[in-house]
Amino acid sequence: MHSKKTVLAAAFAAVAALTLSACGSGGDPADDSVAEVSSGTESKPATVLDQPFTKPDLVLTDTHGKKYDLREKTKGKPTLIYFGYTNCPDVCPLTMSNIAVAKRALPKADQDKLQVVFVTTDPERDTPASLGSWLDAQDPDFTGLTGDFPTIQAGARQIGIGIDPPKKEKDGTVVSMHGAQVIAFSPKTDKGYVLYGEDTTAEDYTEDLPELVKGETP
Repeated sequence: MHSKKTVLAAAFAAVAALTLSACGSGGDPADDSVAEVSSGTESKPATVLDQPFTKPDLVLTDTHGKKYDLREKTKGKPTLIYFGYTNCPDVCPLTMSNIAVAKRALPKADQDKLQVVFVTTDPERDTPASLGSWLDAQDPDFTGLTGDFPTIQAGARQIGIGIDPPKKEKDGTVVSMHGAQVIAFSPKTDKGYVLYGEDTTAEDYTEDLPELVKGETP
């Protein structure tokens, strides 16, 4: 019997858009609606969606300053997509680090297949060059994308992830509020069928990536 949670993608999208991580401020998520979706069920790393998400129709700029069509570049490839920003002091670097650790545990052939795409939620500060340098420290094969904020926000919304424009706090800190979910897209269908929250560990990703690379349910 399957041990992972399953939820309706439509229902999740409604609450995920409201659940933002206060990266940069050390704050808590805006609300705990996601937890309420699966109340009474022990929390598991992976949420397998009954109704998978369509891959966002996003055309942005990569870390080399070149046009990057998300659907075209990742078609038929196992893909993890995450929206965050490089000045985030906690959730974003930890998430990318955990994925990088898990990726290195894969056979080389599977490492080459896996696409990890980080889309900035703070495009004003995350230039292609700065984003590239930040990701290189995690994994030089990770793809970083930037562009205008409305386009990024609309793309995130297509997979139920809410992000707000960065704002400056009284102490001068710039905070980017964004959903901290990682969405896994199948190489078989190009649909986003598995979701991971910010508490997912490197061990969790290490366990699941072999299945995700094949387009199987972890």
